[in-house]
Amino acid sequence: MNTRSYIFTSESVGEGHPDKVCDRISDAVLDACLAIDRRSRVACETFAKTNVVVVGGEITIPAIGQRPMDSVVNVSSIVREAIRDIGYTHNDDLFHADRVFINNLLTTQSPDISQGVDAKKAKGKKTAEQGAGDQGLMFGYACDETPELMPAPIMFAHRLGRELTRIRKTGKIAWLRPDAKSQVSVAYEGGRPVAVTNVVISTQHAADVAHKTIEKFCIEQIIKKVIPKKLLTAKTEYLINPTGRFVVGGPSGDSGLTGRKIIVDTYGGMGRHGGGAFSGKDPSKVDRSAAYMCRWIAKNIVAAKLARRCEVQVAYAIGHPHPVSVLVETFGTGIASDEKIARAVQCVFGLKPAEIIAQLNLLRPIYQHTSSYGHFGRTEDLDVFTWEQTSKVDALLAIM
Repeated sequence: MNTRSYIFTSESVGEGHPDKVCDRISDAVLDACLAIDRRSRVACETFAKTNVVVVGGEITIPAIGQRPMDSVVNVSSIVREAIRDIGYTHNDDLFHADRVFINNLLTTQSPDISQGVDAKKAKGKKTAEQGAGDQGLMFGYACDETPELMPAPIMFAHRLGRELTRIRKTGKIAWLRPDAKSQVSVAYEGGRPVAVTNVVISTQHAADVAHKTIEKFCIEQIIKKVIPKKLLTAKTEYLINPTGRFVVGGPSGDSGLTGRKIIVDTYGGMGRHGGGAFSGKDPSKVDRSAAYMCRWIAKNIVAAKLARRCEVQVAYAIGHPHPVSVLVETFGTGIASDEKIARAVQCVFGLKPAEIIAQLNLLRPIYQHTSSYGHFGRTEDLDVFTWEQTSKVDALLAIM
């Protein structure tokens, strides 16, 4: 049992953060392709700075045949709509939905990669099954610290960001702008969260609002309504816009890039990460789909009370359907050995790429929903976030 006392910190960023703007655009392009043809192969990367957006990568849409992709997918319209929905529509926004310059550098997928993923024979390929889109290792994590079975620091940070965005989009607080960051430090004793020691919120704002107004709003209307009251103490420190001013934000203030917030997207640093980003990738890319699968497995293990904490790792070789390794780690909290739980996992869950896609119903235009406030712990719509369902608890318990 963990008897240490320590503080763990995680951060989140809002949908108007420059990196998250790029994640949203990349996932919007992915959704548009999947809406045309669920067999689409997409690896879309976005870069944004000042008033320029660059979209590049590889896309193949079988349904359109030899027609140019631009004749079917209006990338410029998709980019502008994503930016507009985020909220970069104010007259003083240099990065503005209707005024950004867009460079489209998308090409088709490499045939060498395609033949490894396709469920058919190819010269030099050892199997006719659908293989992994790349080599790599993926992790999933779950714990019983929150109702979502996620680590408390990252869940609290996401909740702050979501509430800030919700209020901003009502229009009731006219000085709020899209770019924002949050950070929460949680004190642990005996492995359990006991208090929030520090909360940081930095939110972009209009030029004419006083810092005291921002500070009071964030503490009273965001933090104290989102963080559990029992965890806020007289010693909790609140740092609101600690630089004193945050008017220039979004891609005007900093460059943005798809896939640069992978710790925000996952477990806030509490669980390990294989290194692959998610946004802009169709589910044939195991960077994304297998990470979702690992979360589904870990969450069901914790929901079944087989462990209080669980981390799952799977690894793949490009073009090969079977994982090259499967590892379950319960950090000494399991009611059975990690090896026994791992054997049960491989009986209950199909881990080939095609099986993952089918079990989680991933060939749908759902991915813009994942592009902000984390890919995990999202229980607001289990029809979208299928990897958050706990539908395999009984099957795991039956084997154990």
